[in-house]
Amino acid sequence: MPSNNAPPERLTLDRLLTPIGTALLVTDEEGVLRAFNWTDYEPAMLAWIGRHYPKAKLVEGRSPAAVRDAFEAYFNGAAGALESVPWKASGTPFQLKVWEALCSIPAGETLSYAGLAERIGRPTAMRAVGHANGANPVAVVVPCHRVIGANGSLTGYGGGLPRKRWLLGHEGAPFKDRIAA
Repeated sequence: MPSNNAPPERLTLDRLLTPIGTALLVTDEEGVLRAFNWTDYEPAMLAWIGRHYPKAKLVEGRSPAAVRDAFEAYFNGAAGALESVPWKASGTPFQLKVWEALCSIPAGETLSYAGLAERIGRPTAMRAVGHANGANPVAVVVPCHRVIGANGSLTGYGGGLPRKRWLLGHEGAPFKDRIAA
């Protein structure tokens, strides 16, 4: 994590080919992940960066080796490889609390929205937890894909349900797949 709370002056945008599309990794000067998304959501991610880091210069380049290597290891089968990736997200105190709690869900496990709300001490805040989950700017590292419905079924995912299905299957996590009739 950065040693201060000053906003980054420079952000580097890296593109990484994965089995489920090209990932966008945005890191700051200290090698901390500030944003993650997929190329099909690039315009929305760039708009988000512009709102949260308006003074930062965004340049195309390569992520630090530790970050890139962790993502490559994850997509090559090491489900826990992203746990070491440093991240910092811009969000409300409630969102940050939810995102920290998401990091307590290990690879290969899932949790319901109700379970996540209980984990942060707000058992009736399931909807707010869902909104915070959906606003996560550093997906996969902050594993919002590990949150599923109370009945074990797949629920929405910002990167699309096919990616969520792949990520959970890749990690060996249990879930009920909704098959279209």
